[in-house]
Amino acid sequence: MINVHDPAWAAVAGVSRTILLAAPRSFCAGVERAIEVVDQLLAQREDPIYVRKQIVHNTHVVADLESRGAVFVDELDAVPQGATVVFSAHGVSPAVRTEAARRGLDVVDATCPLVAKVHAEAKRYAGRGDTVVLIGHAGHEEVEGTLGEAPSQTVLVESVEDVARVQVADPTRVSYLTQTTLSVDETADILTALRARFSQLKGPDSADICYATTNRQDALAAIASESDLVLVVGSTNSSNSVRLVELARRQGTPAYLLDDADGLRPAWLNDVRVIGLTAGASAPPRLVNGVIAALERLGPLEMVEREITRETIHFTLPTAVRPL
Repeated sequence: MINVHDPAWAAVAGVSRTILLAAPRSFCAGVERAIEVVDQLLAQREDPIYVRKQIVHNTHVVADLESRGAVFVDELDAVPQGATVVFSAHGVSPAVRTEAARRGLDVVDATCPLVAKVHAEAKRYAGRGDTVVLIGHAGHEEVEGTLGEAPSQTVLVESVEDVARVQVADPTRVSYLTQTTLSVDETADILTALRARFSQLKGPDSADICYATTNRQDALAAIASESDLVLVVGSTNSSNSVRLVELARRQGTPAYLLDDADGLRPAWLNDVRVIGLTAGASAPPRLVNGVIAALERLGPLEMVEREITRETIHFTLPTAVRPL
């Protein structure tokens, strides 16, 4: 919390600053849909609502839903037999679905439709006999779910260096997929290396990196070079939020990830007059407003929003939770 009477904060107060506000920022359609799934279940059902993993990767969203009765679990063995369980926006493997059915769980699937598209592609490519190269980050829930579609035929690649180590049964039968929340630039470099090694590499008709990730990266790229500092609102386990920090730093601008205004540090603001501000796709808009309000305590702020595109995509809710 900013305290202007604290010497460290006082040293960076009394200065006029400009905030360049990137747009789009904050929630995407897949995140809104996933949160609404849990919202509707909490309103419609009296029994406890269980959610496997974090519904989206944001500590504030999870804490809010927990305060209203949602029960978050790491694995299905913590869910009572026959109870309602929600699968998170990041998707799950077929093995998890099988386990849910075996335990008689009432499953409501909040998987983002764009993640579901990647799962469908993984099954299709593996089904025609290809080795599937999945570009993504090991341990991320979305990656774990996609790998589970065809584990014996899928190879994970995290970097350009990994490409040289890929082993395939037939170099002429290789397809690729990507995690939806990757850096556009770094993914392009990996794809260039894959195409150089596998001349007949095949892939999806349209990019797997989702529109929201791409839009937020493009919006930040438009302001990062004009900023003395970039602040990205989001949680540390949010892949798309971390990628935004990395993007700004690649452009030579100091950048930091913060969950909310309490994460601000006075040292970041020394000699800073222009602040680029954005938020990952799972960060609530109110958290951005909170950062702005905190910075206003330090001196006059001029707000300039830079909108590169307007998002109009909306995903319908699963049938089980649609309001009557």
